Amino acid sequence: MIDGLFSNTNYLASKRLLDITQMRHEALASNIANVETPNYKRVDLPKDFSKEFATHLQSRTLDELGTPSLATDTQATSQRLDGNNVEIDKELTAMSSNTLQYNALTEFVSASLKQLKVAITGRS
Repeated sequence: MIDGLFSNTNYLASKRLLDITQMRHEALASNIANVETPNYKRVDLPKDFSKEFATHLQSRTLDELGTPSLATDTQATSQRLDGNNVEIDKELTAMSSNTLQYNALTEFVSASLKQLKVAITGRS
C-alpha cells in the first residue's frame, strides 16, 4: 500500500509540479516587486518546460527531469521608456492562475496522504 502510493506516477508528478509552481510563484513575485525597476527584464520558467515535463510524464521518467531554471522572457517586449518589460496585469493574472494550480495540486497530494493515514489507523 505505502510503496504503491509513493511510487504512483500521479503522486510523483503532483509533488514535482508543486515544486515547479512554487518556483514560478517566486518568479512572478519577483516580477511584480520589480515593476518599477528600470531595465528589469521579466523572468519565468522556460516556455518549452511544460512540453518537456509532459514527455517525461508519458515515458515515466520524471526522475530524469532536471529542475528548471528561471529564464529571462525573451517574448516580452518593452512597453516603457525605462526598458522594464513587466506588465502588472499579466503578472497578477499569471499569479492567480499559478495559485489555483498550486492549490489543486496540494489537495491531490493531501488526499493521497489521507489515504495512507486511513490505511495505518483504520479510520478517517
